[in-house]
Amino acid sequence: MAILLVRHAESFANAGGVTMPHGAIPLSDAGRQQAAALAALLPSAPAAIRVSTMLRTRQTAEPYCALVGIAPQEYALLDEFSLVDPALIEGMDGAQRRLFVRRYWEKPDPLHRWGEQADTFAEFAGRVDDFIAKLDEIEDASVIFGHGIWLIMLHWLLRGNSTKTADDMIAFQRYRLAFAMPNCAAFKLENDKQTGWHIDPSFPRVFGGNDG
Repeated sequence: MAILLVRHAESFANAGGVTMPHGAIPLSDAGRQQAAALAALLPSAPAAIRVSTMLRTRQTAEPYCALVGIAPQEYALLDEFSLVDPALIEGMDGAQRRLFVRRYWEKPDPLHRWGEQADTFAEFAGRVDDFIAKLDEIEDASVIFGHGIWLIMLHWLLRGNSTKTADDMIAFQRYRLAFAMPNCAAFKLENDKQTGWHIDPSFPRVFGGNDG
């Protein structure tokens, strides 16, 4: 059994645009071009296509869905880490957000919620863990459009790492910063009787995009 996971194309936020609600962030103009090019490079006969509830994954999937004639299914377990409530960083551009968000990782606390519309680190890790627990329910040969930190957390958890303590958060952040995750990067998730679910080591493959 195998599932292809693809990070969304360049978003307005990746391009440094001002803060928007997490779920409403669209693709940039460059991201729309990437999504159009990506469609022809993905499997021609997927069993199903899944996206998060966030606009940028749906917009990345749209050209591919049109090409293969399959409507995307929204799957909330794919939603990205909403680290900080957008209301607290309203009007900030990408450079300003990076400085603000750096403060979050300087005081790691898995149960800290930075505003009403934010996830705790524990909730985010739990969401990805729930996805892993339900992998057997996803159709073989599915294509899934997801998010950068979410995909890195998937790798982290499949390697048996913990997310329970502040030290775990620090270790995850170091892992994340060292992990190349360009827009449109693709990973193949496989399942077999010997190893269970694992990432195909011949991946990632980058179909286009940048590492923002």
